Amino acid sequence: MRREAPLWQPSASLETLKARAELYGSVRAFFGVRGVLEVDTPILSAHATVDRHIESFAVPGGGWLQTSPEFAMKRLLCAGSGPIFQIAPAFRREERGRHHNPEFRLLEWYRPDWDHDLLMDEVEELMHALDVGRGRSFVRLSYREAFLAFAGIDPFTETVEALARRAAAGAVPMLDLGGQALDRDAWLDLWMSHRVGPRLGHEAPVFLHDFPASQAALARVRPGDPPLAERFELFWQGIELANGFHELADAAEQRARFEADLVWRAQQHRTTPPMDAYLIAALEHGLPDCAGVALGLDRLLMLKLGLPEVAPSLTFAADRA
Repeated sequence: MRREAPLWQPSASLETLKARAELYGSVRAFFGVRGVLEVDTPILSAHATVDRHIESFAVPGGGWLQTSPEFAMKRLLCAGSGPIFQIAPAFRREERGRHHNPEFRLLEWYRPDWDHDLLMDEVEELMHALDVGRGRSFVRLSYREAFLAFAGIDPFTETVEALARRAAAGAVPMLDLGGQALDRDAWLDLWMSHRVGPRLGHEAPVFLHDFPASQAALARVRPGDPPLAERFELFWQGIELANGFHELADAAEQRARFEADLVWRAQQHRTTPPMDAYLIAALEHGLPDCAGVALGLDRLLMLKLGLPEVAPSLTFAADRA
């Protein structure tokens, strides 16, 4: 019988620690030759994300641990930084499992004067530089195309009742919601998590793009029928690695989205952290037209090394921290 290592020992092997250091070095070299400035921003903030799907760690008497360096990096862009990147720790409550750890490392970068299509090109170039995808061209699928191909439904026209009925018939695992009803986006997220996402990126990495406008988060919305969020996600071996946006620059619209999220959180009896007033002020000053992306380095390292879960990619996973 295999015995677990004592908890004082690291989760990762020495070979994995060396591979992580090499990964960081390769990332820095990639951006160095492209003139993208490496920056550092605070981990502890007076504000927190109010995203409906993310829970922040509160530090008693000290503020909030960042769930992403995004807001601070956008403030730098508003101050005229030009293209920037960061390898940063991030923290999210209740994210623990095979592919999750409450503390993790993000690579985040922003490109002024680019849209999300150009940024997908650079994400692919970076992945090839990191020996991901074995030299194959990455596939691009719209959100609708992926749902039609792997779930047999049109996410823009299927009714909430039909999504629920098919789930109840065993198409996706049902959740114990304590009597609460799921809205349309929650049902689509459930289908994405269990039917669509796990089937993406097994032959070559896949960019998923053109999300429903209701899932724009911090992305711009492109008018049309239906309107579409200008965002993308990158999947490799059925796992989401990156989330990118053609960034929303409208301060009034961003404030309205934050306020709507806070109302939703209050209705769901969730924590209602203070929205980032500094970000809104920076957007009012002016965010250049830009695209940005966050990429999970721990998951990337896990997949590159063929590890069975994210824990052995970490120096000290949550149970050893």
